[in-house]
Amino acid sequence: MTEPDVAGLQRRLADFAAARHWQPFHTPKNLVCALSVEASELLEIFQWLTPEQSERVMHDPDRAHRVTDEVADVLAYLLQLCQVLGIDPLAALSAKIDRNELRFPVPTAPPDPQTPGGPDPARTRPACAQTGPAPVQNPEESPNGHSSE
Repeated sequence: MTEPDVAGLQRRLADFAAARHWQPFHTPKNLVCALSVEASELLEIFQWLTPEQSERVMHDPDRAHRVTDEVADVLAYLLQLCQVLGIDPLAALSAKIDRNELRFPVPTAPPDPQTPGGPDPARTRPACAQTGPAPVQNPEESPNGHSSE
């Protein structure tokens, strides 16, 4: 069996949808909505984990299976969206990396957080990086004390 390639996976996804007469529903809007839902389902697995727990998530077979399935769902919808919009996902990613290499050059020295004009924490840390108090352990309550509903 050969390794799957992007175009082959896109064909399989298109054939799967066509066999079930789902093409009319695979509009860019619907695919983006589905992609967002699946990305949220992936996020849900990590939501209340500490950074250390998140690094070990693949050590738990049940969680590893869920993560793998949600990653596959996200990728499936992303590949379908790219096909519908005529985007080559690998070329788009390569071009984005090229732009980011120009936008964020490698520093010549380690950043000094005490220096004016030093690193901007909002640009050096992922948006969802933990910066506040310890994570809330009760999954029914958000960190701000409000119900998750």
